[in-house]
Amino acid sequence: MPQPTSAPVVKGGQFLTFRLMKEKYGIEILKVREIIGMIDITPVPQTPPFVKGVINLRGKIIPVVDLRIKFGMDSTEYSKETCMIIVDLKAKQVALIVDAVHDVVDLKSDNIDEASFGIQINTEFISGIGKLGSEVVILLQIDRILSSEEFVAVNTLGA
Repeated sequence: MPQPTSAPVVKGGQFLTFRLMKEKYGIEILKVREIIGMIDITPVPQTPPFVKGVINLRGKIIPVVDLRIKFGMDSTEYSKETCMIIVDLKAKQVALIVDAVHDVVDLKSDNIDEASFGIQINTEFISGIGKLGSEVVILLQIDRILSSEEFVAVNTLGA
């Protein structure tokens, strides 16, 4: 069995926070292009289940990834709070579907702990666990969300 790997702990900075189910996540604000409401998604055959298809955003074709499905969570009907975060993923724009976007927070490095759970799980895409008052924010290493094979599959969809 391959050893689990973890992403390097992120230093402090600004993070866009969002919700999936009841958990709060954060991604570095510098990776975020924009936030949009849900728009029509064109399904693409023979893509992984977490790839919902593509969108046409101002003439640019952008692949859409549902983070709930990618993370093995139950899918749900999209609500008025559901939105897409357009991110730069390895020099490619990808839309991430999330349940709701919260706000931009500033986390100091002393409020970020290593994502070490002491069990055999892959935390490669988790760069740290942020402490925001009494809340916990799972900080994502956005460039590691997709494996190399998954990225190749998604990369072929966009312009």
